[in-house]
Amino acid sequence: MKINSRPSQPAEIRGFAVRLLEGARRGGADFAEVYLRSSRNLSVEVKGQRADAVELSSDFGYSLRVIRNSRLGFSYSTDIKEADTVISNAVEASRWTEQDDYLDLPGHSEKQSLDIFDDAVSSLSIDEAKDKALLIEKAALGSDSRIKKVRKASASFSTKDVLIINSKGVDAEYSATTCTAEIMVVAEDGSDSQMGWDSDGSRFLNDAIFEGVGRNAAKRAVELLGAKKIDAVKTQTVLDGSVAAEFLGIFALMLSSENVQKGKSLLAGRMNEAVVSRILNIVDDGCLPQRLGSRPFDDEGVATSKKYLIREGILTGYLYNVYTAKKDGVKSTGNAVKAGFSALPGVGPSNLYITVDPGHVYQGLFEGVDNGIYITEAMGVHTVNPVSGEFSVGISGLWIKNGIIRYPVKEAVMSGNILDLFKYVKAAGDDFRFYGNIGAPSLLTGPVDISA
Repeated sequence: MKINSRPSQPAEIRGFAVRLLEGARRGGADFAEVYLRSSRNLSVEVKGQRADAVELSSDFGYSLRVIRNSRLGFSYSTDIKEADTVISNAVEASRWTEQDDYLDLPGHSEKQSLDIFDDAVSSLSIDEAKDKALLIEKAALGSDSRIKKVRKASASFSTKDVLIINSKGVDAEYSATTCTAEIMVVAEDGSDSQMGWDSDGSRFLNDAIFEGVGRNAAKRAVELLGAKKIDAVKTQTVLDGSVAAEFLGIFALMLSSENVQKGKSLLAGRMNEAVVSRILNIVDDGCLPQRLGSRPFDDEGVATSKKYLIREGILTGYLYNVYTAKKDGVKSTGNAVKAGFSALPGVGPSNLYITVDPGHVYQGLFEGVDNGIYITEAMGVHTVNPVSGEFSVGISGLWIKNGIIRYPVKEAVMSGNILDLFKYVKAAGDDFRFYGNIGAPSLLTGPVDISA
């Protein structure tokens, strides 16, 4: 949403939030929370080494969440002039919702200082943003003469400010910056053409991000030229880090206490059981410097932290917000996530990533593969069922024989169960990378069913 009317200075914003809180308490709320978020975004799309589209936007919004007689009330707006209406709507809504004894707000907790703001991003001019976006396309086209087309190359630069105040002692704020790069290219060789895609992001401005995305996308497209179909086979499989990260995103759903409590997770009721390979750990850490998922506190004001959800293959924890934690009689893990100021808090990861026992990490991961497939792209991972774990996804990749890549593979399908996929992991590459807020190295697993 575009700004309608908003406070112009930090002191005014804080004063506005306090007035909302006080108004809610006077209106009869037992507990109240004010959440304010503003953002500024500059995005550039380039084509043919010229800026094709530039968009500059600013958003501001706030919400009021109240608890009255164990009933929830919620309201929001983008206009500070509607504060009285927001208060009355939230309090009135609490008269009609169902009573829920698990409703609660967090108290004060110490927040750490995190390195997640870059002045160079927040002050970037439109011309400077264009130059960064042009780097993406230039790097892709300069990587290989067979890169003939760039479908889309874009960069975005944003600044976000968050303030949360509640009646139980939370008074917290932070500012964060983000820059992202994305590109889709087409490689051609005679009548054969293949596409390649990549994206990356950081809290800080770094030319390596933009150039790296261009080169990676070009490499992915070129290496698939001349791809062949293969017969159905059950074989060893190396998941590229990007593919492993996509499947780890499904684990994020299964590790959500919200889904566990609703019976929508394959990991429900499996605490302290071995669920994946013993060489794997799955960690969520909202405190990593400069990472996209890092922030000093979650969207309820609870301090973020590092926690092992799976340690040496054994399920040791879930992700919680205040509501789901109270249901299970535990503390919030600082994983409350709001889709926006107009949404109630759900549960989600901060920086979720895989670590592997050091004795099973190799530079030459392919060398131990006699016959197998290196999967560089998987289509439809989002369709994996988090309740059953079953999946069937389209894949592209490279066939490996005697530890050497022999030829590219196209139009194949990988199927199985996500827990089995991670249960049979034997080794990992030394190529760990974050993809957004999900991080993974390449993983050697299998045997896996591959069909044509």
